[in-house]
Amino acid sequence: MSLRPVYLAGMGLACVLGDDVPSALAALRRGGVPPTPVTVADGMQWPVYTLPVPPGDWAQRVQHTVRRVVAQTGDGLDRQGPLFVASSSLDIGAMEHAQHDARLSGDLQDFADIAAAALDWQGPVFTVSTACTSALNAMLAAADMVRAGEAREALVIGAELDNRFTVAGFGAMQLLAPDSARPFGAGRQGLVLGEAVAALRLGAAPARWALMGGANVVDGRNPSGTEASAVRAMCRDTLARSGLQPADIDLIKVQAAGSPVNDAIEVEALRQVFGPLPPLVSLKSAIGHTLGAAGAAELALLVGCIEGGAWPSVGYALDETLGIALSDGPPARLRHILLNVVGFGGGHASLVLKDCSAA
Repeated sequence: MSLRPVYLAGMGLACVLGDDVPSALAALRRGGVPPTPVTVADGMQWPVYTLPVPPGDWAQRVQHTVRRVVAQTGDGLDRQGPLFVASSSLDIGAMEHAQHDARLSGDLQDFADIAAAALDWQGPVFTVSTACTSALNAMLAAADMVRAGEAREALVIGAELDNRFTVAGFGAMQLLAPDSARPFGAGRQGLVLGEAVAALRLGAAPARWALMGGANVVDGRNPSGTEASAVRAMCRDTLARSGLQPADIDLIKVQAAGSPVNDAIEVEALRQVFGPLPPLVSLKSAIGHTLGAAGAAELALLVGCIEGGAWPSVGYALDETLGIALSDGPPARLRHILLNVVGFGGGHASLVLKDCSAA
């Protein structure tokens, strides 16, 4: 059986930069939006790239945001097809506001059911929760279904929404920066969390962007950090499944969350795969680390930047010992993009995105 190519049929995004992709690009051109201090306990707060809070309780706010973001993906959405809902924190925000006897009493599928109800979804609904690799793994699973002819179209939603539990947990592990995110930056002090909802429609009908091969490599030797051998393996597996060589990659969207150690490990591992590195781009200084939504949110923002002529600026000094630079715009030759995401539990996931309009 021949496998069909898979294309990006539509996308939507809500993040700190704006309620949709055009608004986000406009904010990037203005220099971005600063994070907001979020208080997790008396006298303890951390910066977070937050979303505006619509009216209603937590579940109603989720449904409002999901409907608005999915509407950006275009008309004619097939609600009989598969829906993949990817998140790290799921509905922990709702539990924070629940009565004591109702907390932690739900099901892993509850959050996906909230999103599906907002869309009046009639097809199968899947939850993907593999920490920060959730949305990218959801894309890989959805693409497999379309590629195999099991679905004409699939919808992937990556969502990471307001809750203090996640912020407090990362703060307790001493992983958060006190002010701003500085991926690959000199004196970087950790990551800054971000909230986002992204929607990606994948289909078999030809479009500008094609999803090529991808891979998910799990190495739990460092459950809260980046493992160099796993970075090398995910990149090589993804290239092999895409039928590409390292020299074919024109741009890498790096993980680069701002960790003093993990950023350095990632650079060295990439150098071992690619030799001279292609241009690199990081998005977390603009929208924060959106955890389970990161794969979808960063793909949507990057595609928007390329199509819309905007680009994230680097407003800080890079760590000279890394020997790298972050691109100040899309490279002149841009056909294949490698998107990398690394998460807790040893998850390392990667995907190649092809610009079919490029010569």
